[in-house]
Amino acid sequence: MTYTTHADLGGRDMPGAIVPEPEGEPFHAEWEAHALALTLAMGGTGSWNIDASRSARETLPNYARLSYYQIWLGALEKLMAERSQVLPEEVSTGRMLHPPQPVKRVLHAADVPAALARGSATERPATVPARFAVGQRVRTRTGHVDHHTRLPGYVQGKVGTIEHLHGTHVFADAHAQGLGEQPQWLYTVVFDGPTLWGAGAEAGLSVSVDAWESYLEFAA
Repeated sequence: MTYTTHADLGGRDMPGAIVPEPEGEPFHAEWEAHALALTLAMGGTGSWNIDASRSARETLPNYARLSYYQIWLGALEKLMAERSQVLPEEVSTGRMLHPPQPVKRVLHAADVPAALARGSATERPATVPARFAVGQRVRTRTGHVDHHTRLPGYVQGKVGTIEHLHGTHVFADAHAQGLGEQPQWLYTVVFDGPTLWGAGAEAGLSVSVDAWESYLEFAA
């Protein structure tokens, strides 16, 4: 089955204007706060990783018609159903119909502030030298991949310049597929506006993208 992401929207012509929402207003309804809490609680069980959850969200077939937290909730239902933790008939009836599945750990309410403050570090010790250096020109890979990726479609095949080395980090593409962390060097690559958007790009515009080493090759 072909992997289809519905979340890679950068550079696309979209209907209507994008209207920024006010800062400091994370929720529009009470249920949205509950959806966030459920997602954090289940993420804390270790049943999946953050990249797997992103993969579940972006592949929801009705992604474009859902609000932000509807996407979170839909992905949570999908992930839990895949693991028989909550099945569709339980969601529809609003009650447990099957014995609970064991989990690795439980995120207790008292531990939430510390867990959120601590986060989940993705940097790992480097085992090989970086292939690229600051100032070098690189080209991003092209082509569809049948899995989650953090390389935006609008920069594929484009030439940019290495601006910063971030060390080696968990490779999201592999992590999302359950293939382990497979850490790689992570770089900030800067692209100028005309490279991405053509001659009509705003003067002085540049776009920075964090890209893993396997996304890149040397550019002439």
